[in-house]
Amino acid sequence: MASVRFTVTPTKAEDLPGLPDTSPEIGSRSGTHVRFGSRESVSRSEPHSDASGGLTTTAGGGGTEIPCHSNMEQGDGNSKISSVYINNSHGVDDDDLYDRNLALFEEEMDTRPKVSSLLSRLANYTNLTQGAKEHEEAESIGEKKKVSKSPQMGTFMGVYLPCLQNIFGVILFLRLTWVVGTAGVLQGLCIVFICCCCTLLTAISMSAIATNGVVPAGGSYFMISRSLGPEFGGAVGLCFYLGTTFAGAMYILGAIEILLMYMAPDAAIFAAKGLEGEAAAMLNNMRVYGSICLLLMSLLVFVGVKYVNKLASVFLACVIVSIVSIYVGALVSTFKPPNFPVCMLGNRTINGHDLVDDHCAKTVLLPAEKEDANVTLPIDGNTTAFPTFEPDPSSALMEKTTYLWSRYCQSTDLNASCDDYFSTNNFSSIDGIPGLASGIIADNLWSSYLSKGDVVEKSLLSSSHGVHLASTQQPYVFADITTSFTLLVGIFFPSVTGIMAGSNRSGDLKDAQRSIPIGTILAILTTSVVYLSSVLLFGACIDGVVLRDKFGDSVKGNLVVGTLAWPTPWVIVVGSFFSTCGAGLQSLTGAPRLLQAIAKDNIIPFLQVFGHGKANGEPTWALLLTALIAELGILIASLDLVAPILTMFFLMCYLFVNLACALQTLLRTPNWRPRFSFYHWSLSFLGMTICLALMFISSWYYAIVAMVIASMIYKYIEYHGAEKEWGDGIRGLSLSAARYALLRLEEGPPHTKNWRPQLLVLLKLDEDLHIKSPRLLTLASQLKAGKGLTIVGTVVPGNFLQSYGDALAAEQTLKHLMDKERVKGFCQCIVAQKAREGISHMIQSSGLGGMKPNTVVMGWPHTWRQSEDPQSWKTFIHTVRVTTAAHLALLVPKNISLFPSNSEPCADGHIDVWWIVHDGGMLMLLPFLLHQHKVWRKCGMRIFTVAQMEDNSIQMKKDLATFLYHLRIEAEVEVVEMHDSDISAYTYERTLMMEQRSEMLRQMRLSKSDREREAQLVKDRNSMLRLTSIGSDDEDDTDAGERDRAAPGDGSSERHRRIQMTWTKEKAAQYRATHSGCSTPEGFRDMLSIRPDHSNVRRMHTAVKLNEVIVNKSHDARVVLLNMPGPPKNPDGDENYMEFLEVLTEGLERVLLVRGGGSEVITIYS
Repeated sequence: MASVRFTVTPTKAEDLPGLPDTSPEIGSRSGTHVRFGSRESVSRSEPHSDASGGLTTTAGGGGTEIPCHSNMEQGDGNSKISSVYINNSHGVDDDDLYDRNLALFEEEMDTRPKVSSLLSRLANYTNLTQGAKEHEEAESIGEKKKVSKSPQMGTFMGVYLPCLQNIFGVILFLRLTWVVGTAGVLQGLCIVFICCCCTLLTAISMSAIATNGVVPAGGSYFMISRSLGPEFGGAVGLCFYLGTTFAGAMYILGAIEILLMYMAPDAAIFAAKGLEGEAAAMLNNMRVYGSICLLLMSLLVFVGVKYVNKLASVFLACVIVSIVSIYVGALVSTFKPPNFPVCMLGNRTINGHDLVDDHCAKTVLLPAEKEDANVTLPIDGNTTAFPTFEPDPSSALMEKTTYLWSRYCQSTDLNASCDDYFSTNNFSSIDGIPGLASGIIADNLWSSYLSKGDVVEKSLLSSSHGVHLASTQQPYVFADITTSFTLLVGIFFPSVTGIMAGSNRSGDLKDAQRSIPIGTILAILTTSVVYLSSVLLFGACIDGVVLRDKFGDSVKGNLVVGTLAWPTPWVIVVGSFFSTCGAGLQSLTGAPRLLQAIAKDNIIPFLQVFGHGKANGEPTWALLLTALIAELGILIASLDLVAPILTMFFLMCYLFVNLACALQTLLRTPNWRPRFSFYHWSLSFLGMTICLALMFISSWYYAIVAMVIASMIYKYIEYHGAEKEWGDGIRGLSLSAARYALLRLEEGPPHTKNWRPQLLVLLKLDEDLHIKSPRLLTLASQLKAGKGLTIVGTVVPGNFLQSYGDALAAEQTLKHLMDKERVKGFCQCIVAQKAREGISHMIQSSGLGGMKPNTVVMGWPHTWRQSEDPQSWKTFIHTVRVTTAAHLALLVPKNISLFPSNSEPCADGHIDVWWIVHDGGMLMLLPFLLHQHKVWRKCGMRIFTVAQMEDNSIQMKKDLATFLYHLRIEAEVEVVEMHDSDISAYTYERTLMMEQRSEMLRQMRLSKSDREREAQLVKDRNSMLRLTSIGSDDEDDTDAGERDRAAPGDGSSERHRRIQMTWTKEKAAQYRATHSGCSTPEGFRDMLSIRPDHSNVRRMHTAVKLNEVIVNKSHDARVVLLNMPGPPKNPDGDENYMEFLEVLTEGLERVLLVRGGGSEVITIYS
């Protein structure tokens, strides 16, 4: 499917200076200047009577009803203009019905009770409710691939033989006999079988992935990264790189071990006596020669890989010849076993290097005159040997001690004091290679694990008991390390690695999707048969003491597996040396290319330098790093210690190959269509389980180290690496998990204990797509201690078809700000003709399933008094109504620009909470969430509540303190008493000014509307009167709706007038004077005679009194959290509502108005 990419380049927020307008409501933007529409969503289908709207008067002569909003008393007995608040009752003093100090909240007392009544009911706290081309193009920019000849390699040459060469290695020749002797044939077969099953199952998974598309350079790294994502791919790719690099070090150490121990022992630079000294000297020799060998191999790889490839066939031939010689030797041993005697003292094995005189005896009988004659026949099988020549009866025989006697007795005298074990046991000689028909396999079936320093013993031989332990100064064969089943697994596993060789060559294969599965699986089956049969052959042909002799000391330093080879042990020695050298060269060739592939993907920034190389693409820098890491392995200098390290890395790689296949199969990704069909997710999971088990079986501490390294790389790529979208399985898994979780969330409403603020942050953009109030997002990030959902939304005015590009640019701006504030969440841009419609749609449609916002964060319209356009505050009140209707909580920070940023922590101060009415506990939860953030962490919490005259303030304080204790919230508690007092002159005057201002603005808007309507009539009738005072702004549909409600019959008369009237200068002047009657001096005098509405006076009294108390107590608070009163149910009083909120928060620096969603959000229960 073709992919479409949109490239949007928004103007960065920091590139342009911010505007001084900090109005928080959703912004509007167009080419010139577009104002928000002002259509309210409140139903206005029913016309309002005189008691609920303005009065109507009839214009003289015109018969047209003209609305006039002068507050005048009617002579026909009509009452004065009623309050816009529905609960008001005309002519009734309702001070007795409601608390004078809480009049702002009286309409919602049934759903939002007073704190005092809540605490009195909840004294025992038992009534609380519980509540596939995308990235490849970017990667290949600037890289022009040369035209190459078509691939011609088939399955045998391209996959099978390379896999054989990589799988067969140093472990087969140097350690497999030791593994069989130590673990026994049965456990040896188990070790080989488990390891081979692991690689076979991994090969099946790898074949499925490799046949699901082209696998370029990188092999397993490419498969894992494209299947599990860049994080897993990079982590496992680097682990595979480290494993391949350490494999090179292991092969070099194996080659040096063969060289110094079996080919040229005299080449050793360091020499020492004693077991410990010899071991230390050997390690130093390995380090020196290993470093030299690594340098030579690195130079060879640097000069040209073509030479390595030419030598590959030679190395492979050495491997095959060596293995064939083992099988032939095993068959020959059936009728002609090779002669490798092993000297035994009791049941202990003697080191063949100490048989200087070739005498496996304590003493020998020599003729007196020929003491130096060779003696080979023992007498009575005990202590003395006959000479090999025909004895002369006339000559006397003398008993002489052997070299072994001097080692045990520290003297050559026959009467010397000797070792107890030496004195009580006799020497004997056994066949080291009894042959296939000897039945020795019965003795080798069971394990014989040794500790470091133990003597290699043959349990079937007799031995005296109750003797001293063997000394390391005596000529025994000792175990150099402590062995166990788990250790042997870790040492043997590298001998089954190398199965990725075929997939790495997919570009050279004629039919990769057919050759890779067949060649790889056949190679694994072949090597598995060789390993399993080798275990049986070694157990059936070689004596147990020789098998447990790791370095062949009992057979005079011969390679143990070489003793079985035909026609000579040198076939194995030379063949294994060259095969290990070849394997080391292959590792040093493949590892830098793997690192180069990772570096070119640009997922780990600091590795970019290793993506470069010579002009022909050879990875020079990667080769240098590979050589340095391999040198670390060589400095370890022990094959047995290096092998478990690379075992961990390879097992981790194989584990994730199996995971990738299982994940893709279970997710049923549409793109998952491998040609290799003989796979199943259960096989992949079984392989993954075996890999994980082998990691901890072989070495649990190495497994933990490998996992920590991989985890660190994973987190580094996740936070600092370049973003890549590779259609990986982890993304598919995330989608499936998200779907499952969302469906689970739909099963029932969230419990109060699980409630957390899911924020919908409404931001406004200016014409240049700059965010007017970015601190709103800062506040949202400080509230994210609850780790809930965050959706940042804005409304783009216009038509969706024409403004889609603007919406994308706005979304990019929001994402940039979210990244800057480190807010994890989503963006949502809605295109709508009117801002209030867009906000309503956003509140209704944001989120999915159970992940819907439950809290709306919006800014306060600071310039609502100064603005001629009433749309800002009308949009604000409309949003308050919509959130209330949707049962969502609402947070309105006032003076948001004064709130601290994330880099400005408060050193001291208080977070003050004014808990006036209970609306679900939001006021308790929000300061706790703020306190979790570093900005507010050092601020204390103070909670104030208001007590009326009839309330017991002392008991309220105790109840509130107990309530906070059960909520596990630490805060100071204070109950503020508000005494009943008469309404002050200031309150009365403030209310009067508010109503006069509202009336004046209403008349000004009506005058403008009338002028616009007059202009329309002139245009329709082509009047000869030219009106010069016509405005150009669009008519405010909200004000038009007000006129329609004030005069229900006005529409029909207006239409009648448009048809019947003929305009003259006199009529136009008369019409204009009539319509602007309220604007005349007489009209203003009438307006100044307004008597303030009693309900408005009461509400203003509440606002003034509460403000005095709050300013008195919290003037020095860092932030004040306050219950936000609800808007009037009758929309005609919206402007008064804004004035009440202004008075309520006057004189406070930072205020957060909080309005709960109607449900409990905090609980005392655990």
